[in-house]
Order: sequence, then structure tokens, then C-alpha cells
Amino acid sequence: MLFPRVRTPLHVFEPRYRQMTESALAGDRRIVMAVVLPDHAGDVASDPPVYDVACSGVISEARRLPDGRFYLLLDGDYRVRIVEEVARPPGQLFRSANVRRLADPYPPAAAGEIATMRARLSTLVGEVIADDESPDPLGAVRDIDDASFVNALANALPLSVAEKQGLIEADGIPERYSRLIEILEFARAERLTRRVPNSSVLH
Repeated sequence: MLFPRVRTPLHVFEPRYRQMTESALAGDRRIVMAVVLPDHAGDVASDPPVYDVACSGVISEARRLPDGRFYLLLDGDYRVRIVEEVARPPGQLFRSANVRRLADPYPPAAAGEIATMRARLSTLVGEVIADDESPDPLGAVRDIDDASFVNALANALPLSVAEKQGLIEADGIPERYSRLIEILEFARAERLTRRVPNSSVLH
């Protein structure tokens, strides 16, 4: 999963993705990362259906290994909606599509609401993630801007594919904060339940 304003390292080794990388590096260095629908996770070797909302990224660094593999850094740029898949010419192994850029609005009027949600989100991350090995899970992102903050957490937290897809589909920064808070509120409740003996018994 790729989110706007987030840098993701990639190890490219499959022949189709090596070819895709070479094509991107020869052009605008841009690729789109889309997630396969859960029911088709076992079909990734073919052309399984994917979610239609994804994220476009730009290859900021690329290192080609002698055997043809690549190590990349992909910088998430903006969300897109896949409009249609394009027929591949002979010899092209990777998939191509026409996409439409999606806005990620953060209206100035929402700044106060975002400040409150960011504080709540920070508390929840500490309660759900912090442990002896990672006493300050927000250390690396604590001082970044609001949009980068929520996107970095959406990318880094150990969430399910469906949860992360729901976050990339959120229509704007305030909604992404709200959805992530809901996810972590539920995770916090589950964590507390596991600590309470006989917590599954209703009275």
C-alpha cells in the first residue's frame, strides 16, 4: 500500500515489475500501486481485479543490481481512481491503466478539528502500539504536517488490507483522521478486553 507524502522502499524482482521499472525510469518515473481484491489474493501471478482507488508515486531513487533486480524508493504523490485498464502491446508484461487524479482536501476551516483529532490519534497510537521495544512510536513523525502525519501512520501501522484501503479511499484529510481514529479505538477496546478475565461474559 502506498499513501501520499509517504516514502516506501521496494525490492523489485519479478520480471514484469522489472520491465515496469525500466519503463518508468525511461519516462516520468511514475507508477501506481493498487491493491488486489482480497478474494483474488492467490491470483497475483495473473491479472487479478484490483481496488479502483490507489496511489501514484514517483521513483526518487533507483539502484539496479547486476541480476536485473531493483531497489527503489517510491514517493507517494497523490491518490488516483483507475478509470480503465489499457490493452497491453505485444511484449509488455506489466499492466497499464488510465487514471484520474483525486483531490485530498484539507479545508482551512477544518484546522481546529484536525488539531483535536491529531491529539486523540497520538494518544491512541501510544496506547495501542507503545511497548518496551518502542516506547515512543511517534518519534519519527511527531513534528511533520497534518496530512503527512495521518498518511504516515496509515502506512506504517499494522492494519489489515481492508482497513488501509478504507483509509486511502477516505475523501480528504479530515475523513482519513476520523477513519483511523475509529480503527484504533476498536483496536484499543480489543486490547483492553483481552486483559480482563471473563470479558466475553455478558452480565
